[in-house]
Amino acid sequence: MNKISKSIQTGSSPKPVGHQIHYYRQIGSTNDEAFRLAQAGAPHGTALIAEAQTAGKGRMQRIWHSPGGANLYTSVILRPDFEPARAPQIAIAAGVAVARTIDPFCPGRVELKWPNDVLLGGKKVCGILAQMKLSGGAVDFVVLGIGINIHLKRDAFPPDLRDIATSLCLETQKEISRDALSIRLYENLTTWYTTLRDSGFEPVRSAWLGYAPMIGRDVSVRFENEVMTGRAVGIDEEGSLILVAADGKSIKVSAGDATILKKDND
Repeated sequence: MNKISKSIQTGSSPKPVGHQIHYYRQIGSTNDEAFRLAQAGAPHGTALIAEAQTAGKGRMQRIWHSPGGANLYTSVILRPDFEPARAPQIAIAAGVAVARTIDPFCPGRVELKWPNDVLLGGKKVCGILAQMKLSGGAVDFVVLGIGINIHLKRDAFPPDLRDIATSLCLETQKEISRDALSIRLYENLTTWYTTLRDSGFEPVRSAWLGYAPMIGRDVSVRFENEVMTGRAVGIDEEGSLILVAADGKSIKVSAGDATILKKDND
């Protein structure tokens, strides 16, 4: 498998996201390095791409499986002029951007799982990790890490992931250019970040809900040792999942892993 070409940074006209790209053959974590670069003053839209990560980061302190030459591992630096309460909206917008990026390869099959997972055939194909730094009560920057499984075969996944993770190659039986996918992703990130900035959260939320099969279904949400159940009815302005419990009370969930509860006839 050929490595990702460093020339993709000149493969299209400059965009707010991806106008400057830092390329790494191997790195611990693109998010960690992006955080360092952001603290050093790297501008909005700076992107990092790695061929492999030795300490890829997932949500809730998990490791993101990051073998070389197979997938897309990227982090982007954003400097939003948002109040901190709105920052979680960026991860929701990123989910829509990823969905729009991979949907042409498998039309109608992409699903978004709250809060930040992208699924194909019910299996995880992409994870998104957003990390924010505040300064003086305002958002200094947000680092948005995105990992998309592209060319991994089933036996290349660790055994504990083989039944819950997938790749674009497995789902489409096609070779997909990582260069082209990267460019498409940065274009979609630009589009949806701009939509969020200029038009507010509602168009982003509406697009996200269109990919979210758990809305209207009974779900359980696990966070550490706590489990909450209820019917998922939407997401609020802070990106929290809204549940309606059996007693009719509304519950706002800001973190955790959500799973659709299967019925006997499912």
